[in-house]
Amino acid sequence: MTRSVIVSNRTPGAGPPVGGLQVALMNVIRDQGGLWFGWSGKISEERSRSPDLRKAGSASIATVDLTQSDYDGYYAGYSNRVLWPVFHQLVHLASFDPAAYRRYIAVNAYFAQRLAPMLRPDDVIWVQDFHLIPLARELRALGVSTPIGFFLHVPMPVPSIIAAIPKHRALVRDLFAYNLIGFQAKRDLRAFNDYVTREMGGTVEEGSVARAFDVGVRTKVFPIGIEPDAFANLAISGVAQRERHRMISSLGGRDLIIGVDRLDYSKGLQQRLDAFEQLLDDHPEVRRRISMLQVAPPSRSTIPEYVDMRHRLDETCGHINGRFAEFDWVPIRYVQRAYAQESLAGLYRLAGIGLVTPLRDGMNLVAKEFVAAQDPMDPGVLILSRFAGAAESMRDALLVNPYDKQQVADAMFRAINMPVEERRKRWESLMAVLRSYTIDDWRDDFLTTLGDSTEFNDHIGGGSPGVPEKAVSMDPI
Repeated sequence: MTRSVIVSNRTPGAGPPVGGLQVALMNVIRDQGGLWFGWSGKISEERSRSPDLRKAGSASIATVDLTQSDYDGYYAGYSNRVLWPVFHQLVHLASFDPAAYRRYIAVNAYFAQRLAPMLRPDDVIWVQDFHLIPLARELRALGVSTPIGFFLHVPMPVPSIIAAIPKHRALVRDLFAYNLIGFQAKRDLRAFNDYVTREMGGTVEEGSVARAFDVGVRTKVFPIGIEPDAFANLAISGVAQRERHRMISSLGGRDLIIGVDRLDYSKGLQQRLDAFEQLLDDHPEVRRRISMLQVAPPSRSTIPEYVDMRHRLDETCGHINGRFAEFDWVPIRYVQRAYAQESLAGLYRLAGIGLVTPLRDGMNLVAKEFVAAQDPMDPGVLILSRFAGAAESMRDALLVNPYDKQQVADAMFRAINMPVEERRKRWESLMAVLRSYTIDDWRDDFLTTLGDSTEFNDHIGGGSPGVPEKAVSMDPI
């Protein structure tokens, strides 16, 4: 029986799965007695000699530790100070350090060395996200010939942006060791294809096959979703209702605008606050009618760019509240802590406006959760960045340019005054989109396509599918 192996930078904790993505992937390995492999989250003096194993029902979770040097170079350095900003097209925030790149390659090799002995001949391997781009090449070098798929959860940058990365050709070439590459949005697949043809001199063939180095790799868009009806039920659960009533009692009859994001510069939080200030400047009549709640739990708190951003946001919130607050009304409630899904679902259902305005995002599931949580008879309005992957299908949101604070402010004013009939029509259309492709559809679509791609790659690539001819160290760029 085929066994699924999930590989990601971090693995699930010992408690119940958190979030729809983790639940969907756990279901894959639980159904088949599969394996999830990744970093334990621990920093040790030495790398793990063998993975630590624990059971999760019929499945297994295998983890390895990193050293401090591994963490600094592979995770904090290359993954989060090169790939994260560049893939979000924020090159000016990147810090290019050759030592960090070498450590990134070395940790991927370490993961491959610890994972390979655990694999079976009939396994199917599914690698998650940008931390592990070289993993398939490292596994192929160890003789692993089982099907390997890769899903990029973040956006794929356009060729002129990714070319800013030293050794960018080697990085993209590593993707050709996979049988299947999945992207969140059509724009990401276009960007990858453009890179293959312009930078690598490759071709893109009918059937979504990119070819370079005499190897073909199947590519496809898999727009990750949620379980909308399950989330709708969560929004009317007991916990959600209690949180909703707590907020109602504190709002004093005012409408709620909500934003929920990790504290990350890609989320456009500074631009969002500037747009909210513009709304209050332009329309004094709404000042006491609305209250904004921004939930922003910290992330990557040791990285300097994130520390600076946190300070700027603190100052901006203080500035706006100082300008506009009255003794019985505060415009912005800024909370730097995480909330359980049930609590957030209740707050989404209460909110008249969901403000989801990242500068760039792979998909953004907050947009989908906000829609799913709404009261069908009196739904709120989603304001969505056109640069989020979700914007490709969620066309009945109010789509905005997050860099244009006037446009975002105008969208908020329009949403505040939108008639209930229009709100219902937009919500019904958005909810139909969510139901048409759920998180389970995403998972099953990827695994089915990976199975089909295995046969296809064997046919076009010859031998072990997807193995580049030259090692990464040979790339002069």
